[in-house]
Amino acid sequence: MFVWSYWKTIFTYPASPSNEFCLSKADKEQYEKEERPESQQEILRRAAKDLPIYTTTASGAIRYCDRCQLIKPDRCHHCSACDICVLKMDHHCPWVNNCVGFSNYKFFLLFLMYSLLYCLFVAATVLQYFIKFWTLCHRKAAENCPKNELQNTHAKFHVLFLFFVAAMFFISILSLFSYHCWLVGKNRSTIETFRAPTFRNGPDKNGFSLGCSKNLREVFGDEKKYWLLPIFTSLGDGCNFPTRLVIVDPEQLTVSSQNEPAKSSGANQSFPTRPLSESQNRLLASDSQWVESGPEEENVKSGAKKHIIVSLES
Repeated sequence: MFVWSYWKTIFTYPASPSNEFCLSKADKEQYEKEERPESQQEILRRAAKDLPIYTTTASGAIRYCDRCQLIKPDRCHHCSACDICVLKMDHHCPWVNNCVGFSNYKFFLLFLMYSLLYCLFVAATVLQYFIKFWTLCHRKAAENCPKNELQNTHAKFHVLFLFFVAAMFFISILSLFSYHCWLVGKNRSTIETFRAPTFRNGPDKNGFSLGCSKNLREVFGDEKKYWLLPIFTSLGDGCNFPTRLVIVDPEQLTVSSQNEPAKSSGANQSFPTRPLSESQNRLLASDSQWVESGPEEENVKSGAKKHIIVSLES
């Protein structure tokens, strides 16, 4: 299982955005001719209006990769080592010489888990000989002493080296595996931990979190019998992800967050105007649904227009 997971992590090619995120030939030519950033952003906004894009840059601009010449989907980043845009990129791992992202993140987690168990197994089986190495009998007539089973001096140092290597790798991998388990529970990538994704109302590190159970299923899939096998079972296509809350009327964002702070824990966060269709997201179609509330019964004193808040029931 360790070798299988390691193999899949190395040789699974990182998933890239589909062609729908590429600019058309006319838009690409117009984008390259424009010199003003405002005009370029206007071209990108027109091209991205029908795409399931929820996040922007820190300045609120459309995330565009000049290297790959495509609009970046949510959670997608360009890897300078692989020279491609990787869907839900977590990091580029030199241990596997590959990008860890949407297509092989499950394999990477299983690789860490099985390598952790492998190191533990090696350390546990060598422990008894490691103890005997330090408890040798030094009496003159000790050739037949049970404590002196390790007769070969070179073998003694081999056992010593093997135990220390297995123990050190176990400790280091345990910390890395624990960290990634925490990331899965929070539905974050390593990049998003250091740089939170920016939605319309600003950065939100928990914008893609749906709860620990659903976050786990998003990576490992619905079928629990396949969770421990290095077989791809992750949900979605890597280009769009469900979010916790969608505010339809951006003009009423401030008013709604002031009048209804208790309706949702994410009421002070901004999300795109289009919720993901339930047919595209099994996480939303399973036991959660989008609910529309009617117009407010009381008009806002300032004469603000009526708005609809679409929230995700949990």
